[in-house]
Amino acid sequence: MAFKAFTKTQIYEKHEAPKEKDKLGIQCLECFDRNLYIGSKNATVQHLILQNSTSRDLSPGQSKTREARAGCVQLVTSSSRRRVIRIHVVAVDSWEVLKEVPLQQDPVALAVDGTCLCVGTCDRYLLCDVETGSSEELFPHKHNRQRVVVTSVGRGEFLLNGPESLGMFVMKTGICQRPPLQWPQEVLAATVCFPYILTLQPQLLSVYSMLDQRCKQSVSLHGGKGLLSTSDGVLVFTEREIFSLSLVPFEEQIQALVGHERVEEALLLLDGVQSRRPLDSYKELQKAVTCLAGFVHFYQEGFSEARELFIAGDLDPRELILLYPDMRSCLSNDFQSQFDQGTQKGRALQVLWREDTNMFHHYLHFLADFLQAVRGTERDSACSAEVDCALLRLYVVLGDTGNLQQLVTSPNECKLDHCVPALEKNNRYFALGSLYQSQGRQTDAIKAWVNIAEGAHQDDSCSDVYGHIVRTLSQLDDRDIVRKFADWTLQNNQEKGVQIFTNRPPDDRLETQDVFVLLEKYPLASVLYLEFLIHDLSSEEERHHSRLALAYVAQTLREEEEADLRSTRGKLQHLLWESKFYDVSTVYDRVKSTTLHVETAILLGRSGEHSRALQVLVHQERDPQAAEAYCCRAAQGHGAPFRQALLLTLLQIYLSSEDPTGTAVDLLNDNPRGFAAEEVVQLLPDSWSVQLVSQFLVGSVRATLHQSRMVKLQKALARVELMRHKVTWMQASKAMFRLDKEQKCKVCQRVLAEPHFACDLHGQLMHVGCTINQSVACSCTL
Repeated sequence: MAFKAFTKTQIYEKHEAPKEKDKLGIQCLECFDRNLYIGSKNATVQHLILQNSTSRDLSPGQSKTREARAGCVQLVTSSSRRRVIRIHVVAVDSWEVLKEVPLQQDPVALAVDGTCLCVGTCDRYLLCDVETGSSEELFPHKHNRQRVVVTSVGRGEFLLNGPESLGMFVMKTGICQRPPLQWPQEVLAATVCFPYILTLQPQLLSVYSMLDQRCKQSVSLHGGKGLLSTSDGVLVFTEREIFSLSLVPFEEQIQALVGHERVEEALLLLDGVQSRRPLDSYKELQKAVTCLAGFVHFYQEGFSEARELFIAGDLDPRELILLYPDMRSCLSNDFQSQFDQGTQKGRALQVLWREDTNMFHHYLHFLADFLQAVRGTERDSACSAEVDCALLRLYVVLGDTGNLQQLVTSPNECKLDHCVPALEKNNRYFALGSLYQSQGRQTDAIKAWVNIAEGAHQDDSCSDVYGHIVRTLSQLDDRDIVRKFADWTLQNNQEKGVQIFTNRPPDDRLETQDVFVLLEKYPLASVLYLEFLIHDLSSEEERHHSRLALAYVAQTLREEEEADLRSTRGKLQHLLWESKFYDVSTVYDRVKSTTLHVETAILLGRSGEHSRALQVLVHQERDPQAAEAYCCRAAQGHGAPFRQALLLTLLQIYLSSEDPTGTAVDLLNDNPRGFAAEEVVQLLPDSWSVQLVSQFLVGSVRATLHQSRMVKLQKALARVELMRHKVTWMQASKAMFRLDKEQKCKVCQRVLAEPHFACDLHGQLMHVGCTINQSVACSCTL
């Protein structure tokens, strides 16, 4: 069915004898409210009253008269013979000409808008101002008198039959604000019934839109003579008949355009009429039309346009979900669609679902994109559970692991009874665990991940499920769940498993003693936890330091037998040297009977028994470098004399050994500045030659000489500084100072009443006692 902007109804027909046909034919019409005035060729006027009904039937012969005394009207007439336009004031009992506007050509057509007249003459169109009498030529034409058309559009605008069969819109200012309308050459009359323009031809009535200049409707009409615009439509008349063209309600017009898939026209019409004839339900109607337009593009696979229209039309997401056969289970049973999707053209999604999987996947991607765009908006608030369930199923079907994981890890409204089977069916067990976690079911979540880590379920979407479990447990508030799965994590990997205790937030750490109980069976994890307490948390508890030291000892001894374990001895030695909090005696009792001689020496040194420590390194460890390094390390923070004493003790140990020559000489030669030469000479055996210790003696003498020279240089620099101060004092002492009776101190502002005073470099006087933190040039005595 073709689109209709107007419905045609016959409302009047004249029945005269054939011989009176030429005399009584309809010549013109005028209408005011329900009053219709018919002018005949014989100069008679017939008054008809339209009934107040939808049929708009007339009652011929029914005329009423009434007396009117209270007002007057303004009447504009044109005279072709005199080439003049007159403005009259017509009252009940008077007729007066107010003004005449002369013309150079015969007026053929006339339209009035306020004080502006638009006149069509035999060869041109003019604009005339009634008040000033001025006129402006618009453009010429070559129409005969019957085709000169001038009609008022309203708001200071006129419609003219211009050259080249163009309907021209001209403002009273003489400019055009609309594009011209291309219409047929045989136009006899034209009128405007916003937003349409109606043109009358000998056998046809055409309806054009002012919004897009396109022809919307054609009405067959034989012998049409003229048009008359009314408040709710247009009257068209022939010699014998009058027809009413009633404007179809705009809501029906818009629905009809959408039904014909002319959605752009529907939206254009909706916006156009709203500016001139506001509709009470405009917003809702606009949303509905916009959504219907979106459905048209949707079925035509215009997904980008459909998405924008659906969003602009505030479409309920469930309307789209309903179209997908496999997604309907996401909707609640009480949902009722507001659109008749059965009338939409295009390939039904049910057919695509069964026959064209590739194309159906394009529709699935569109649905996912749209639901993701509206998720979290105000439109989604009423159906968030349906949207989230549909999105989850879409991500699973499309294999969109990233978006699926983002959905199930963020706060969501997914229904477990609907989503869990979908995830299990498609082996999405990692996402299943994340969904459980987002719903507060932490135990079920971790169990799902444990099954993946143990191989009970296959899911490649996460490459490190075990690490994810550890990270989750490290952030979990529920201590019972942490304890429940702690053994499983530690059994699989102690080094990573201990992170459930070490990576916890600072304000949510477990009790240390509880952790030690859990780690009792896992030595490596215990060591790592103790290192965390000492190095990261800076624990100063003796039990922690002692426990770590003992753990290092046990692990070091174990490493001697199992070479594949990591080295711990360096950590043990560092702890024994650096820590001040472990129990030295407890650790010493553990290592004294082992092969850890360096550690034994360190512990003896921590007890102050440096001689015993060096003897262990020399006689048991048999490592001169270790003994020498011990002296350097033990002397840190004690100064050079303490280091000299340790080295001297080590030298004595070497000299008392069975074969002291090599190690003792190396010690002396490597540390010429670490010994006092006079003390060393007294200890050396008489059998040693000077040549044997010459390197040491040369180095010691050079060090002593260097030290002596450095002392002399420092003394010389001190003398220079003293001399500089004396020069400054002498220069200041030669200056004259004036001390008034009421002279005040610069610092304390008290009067200088004592005979002694001081002066700064700027010549300001002060008490001698006030010179602290002041740069004083000299002090004087009166």
